[in-house]
Amino acid sequence: MGSFGDRSKSNLITCDMRLQQVFNRVILSFDCAILCGYRGQKEQDEAFAKGLSKLKYPEGKHNHTPSKAVDVMPYPIHWPGEEKDFVLSQADRDRIFLFAGFVLATAKSLGVRLRWGGDWNGNLDLRDESSFRDLPHFELVD
Repeated sequence: MGSFGDRSKSNLITCDMRLQQVFNRVILSFDCAILCGYRGQKEQDEAFAKGLSKLKYPEGKHNHTPSKAVDVMPYPIHWPGEEKDFVLSQADRDRIFLFAGFVLATAKSLGVRLRWGGDWNGNLDLRDESSFRDLPHFELVD
C-alpha cells in the first residue's frame, strides 16, 4: 500500500523497536498515521489535563524512552471539534475497530503482545470498556 509521511516517521522512531516492526508491517496493507510516540512531561501533563490520558507523567507508557505506546489512526478519519469532545461517525468508528483488529493480528503474527485502548482487558468484548476508551492507543504488554 504505502509508506509513512515525515511526521509519522518521526513519531514512530521514538517507539520501541517492536512497535516500529508492527506498524512498518501494518502500513504495507492499511494506510494510517502515527499521531504520537514518546511524550515528555509537558505533553503528558497536557494530555492528562484534557482527559486524554488517565496517567500523570512519568507513569504512562508513552513516557518511556523508547516509548512503549503509540497512538495511531487509520486514514482517513474525520476529527470534528476538540480532541477530547470529538464524536466519530459510525463509518469512522467501524474503520477504527477494523484497523485495531488488523493491528492486533499483525502484532500477534510477529510475536508482539499489544493492548488496545478500545479493549483494555483484551477480552474482545468492546461493550465492557465504557469508562475510558482511547481508540488510537496501542501499547506493549511486557
